Amino acid sequence: MNEEFKVTPWDVTGKVDYAKLIEEFGTEPIDEGILNRWKRITGSIPMALQRKIFFSHRDLNWILDRYEQGEKFVLYTGRGPSGHTHIGHLMPWMFTKYLQDTFDAPLYFQMTDDEKFLYKDSLSLKEAMAFSYENALDVIALGFDPKKTYIFSDLEYNKTLYRIAVQVAKRITFSTAKAVFGFDSSTNIGLIFFTSMQSAPAFLPSVQAGKNIPVLIPHAIDQDPHFRVTRDVAPKLGYYKPAAIHCTFLPSLAGSDKMSASRPETTIYTTDDVKVARKKILGAFTGGRVSVEEQKKLGGVPGVCAVFQYYYYLFEEDGAKLKERERKCMSGEIMCGECKQDLADRVASFLERHQEKREKARDRIKDFVVSDYSAAYDRLKRPQDRKEVAKLKRTMKEYYSVKEGDSIRINRTRDLE
Repeated sequence: MNEEFKVTPWDVTGKVDYAKLIEEFGTEPIDEGILNRWKRITGSIPMALQRKIFFSHRDLNWILDRYEQGEKFVLYTGRGPSGHTHIGHLMPWMFTKYLQDTFDAPLYFQMTDDEKFLYKDSLSLKEAMAFSYENALDVIALGFDPKKTYIFSDLEYNKTLYRIAVQVAKRITFSTAKAVFGFDSSTNIGLIFFTSMQSAPAFLPSVQAGKNIPVLIPHAIDQDPHFRVTRDVAPKLGYYKPAAIHCTFLPSLAGSDKMSASRPETTIYTTDDVKVARKKILGAFTGGRVSVEEQKKLGGVPGVCAVFQYYYYLFEEDGAKLKERERKCMSGEIMCGECKQDLADRVASFLERHQEKREKARDRIKDFVVSDYSAAYDRLKRPQDRKEVAKLKRTMKEYYSVKEGDSIRINRTRDLE
C-alpha cells in the first residue's frame, strides 16, 4: 500500500488515497449507475452519496435487487468503545439512520468492547463496558427507532453471539488471519479470534428468523478487512454474504488524517463543552495564506482546509451554498476567521441539541439495549421470582457500573434503580 497512508481496523494515518484503497481492498466504487438506481428506488440521493462520503461498496446492487424483489434487508453496524464518541463516529451512524428510515430496516448495533479491551493495554474491562453504555447514548440521540434498533455489548450478549462466532472461527485458519490482519507471534489470541465475533451479527438475523436474511453493513472503510473474512465464510455456513457500503474518514482539525482520540485537541467529542469545541475550531488548520493581503490577492485553498471539510462532510447540506463558500474562499472574498466563526456557531448549535437528546437517552436506553440478561429479566417478573430478579440485578450492575474519575459517568437504567 502507498507509504503515505495506512488503513487497518486499528490504525489510520496519513492522507488516505481512496481510489488506491478501493484497488488495494478490492471493493467497487459507487458510480453514477448506482446513484441513478438509488434515486429511482428512493426518490432522491442523500448528501452522503452525492458528495462521495460513502464512496465504495460490496454487493450493493445485489442488496437493491433483493429489496426490489420484495425481500427487506437488515442493517448492521457498530462501534469500538474505547473512549467518548466524536463527530467523526457520528457520520456513518447518521447515514445508517437515513437507511433505517428510507428502507424501514431493523438495525443491529454491536459494541465491540471485547475487542477494545484486547487491543488497548491501558483499557480495563470495566472501562470498555462503561464506554459501551456511554457511546450507546450517542446512537440513541440520533433518533433511531427503538422498535427496530438493537444495541448490544459483545461482553453482555456473548452467549447469543458466541454460538455463531465459533462456527465462523472453525472456518478461518490462522494463516488467513495473519494474511488479512498482519498478526504475528506477539498478537494475543483474543484478537486472533475477534473477527469471528464481529462476523456473528451479520448472520444473527438469519439465525433468529430461521431463514436467510439480507444484511447491509454501513461502515468506515477501515473495518473492511473483518468483513472480507465474514463474506468468505458466509457461503460455508449457508448464509448470504453481507453487503457493505463504505464511508471515508472525517479529517481531523489538524487537516491531515481522520479524527482521533490520540489527538483530542483536534477532535470534537459529543461530550465537549461548547466553549471547548469553539476553541478547537478556532485553532483548526485552514487553507489560508500567510496574511490578509495575500489571501485577498491569491485566495485560499479550500481543498486542504479542515474547516471547509467540516462544511463539506456535515455542516452545509445546501450544495449551492457550499459552492458559493468555496468560490469566495478561492477568490479571497472571505477570510478564514469568518469561516471558523460560522463553523463554530454551527457545531455549537449541533452539540447543544445533541447533548440534550443524549441526556434524555439515559432514560430510554432500556428500550434499545439487548443482552443475554435482558431476555431472562423479561421472564422473571412473577412475585415468586423476586429472589432471582434481585440476583440478576446484581449481575447486571457490572455493566451499568460507575468508574470514578472525570472521563466516565454512568447512570443506571430504570431497570436497575
